[in-house]
Amino acid sequence: MQTKLTIRLDSAVISRAKRIAKKRGTSVSRLVSDYFKGVSAAESKDAPEELPPITRSLAGSLKGANIEDYYRYLEKKYL
Repeated sequence: MQTKLTIRLDSAVISRAKRIAKKRGTSVSRLVSDYFKGVSAAESKDAPEELPPITRSLAGSLKGANIEDYYRYLEKKYL
């Protein structure tokens, strides 16, 4: 359900928002809505579930890894 929200902004900000919306072929309301969706997803604990599948599959793969082992591996590979 959509509900109307009135916000007060500086006229220069409104003009800029209108230009951006026109350039993107959308409305200022949609820009504001998309912004808040992005902000809320970033602050949400569910955000990791919205990662791309490849990134999600790598999450936690270095848990318990010893950094010294990695350095030795790099030295062996490149020296």
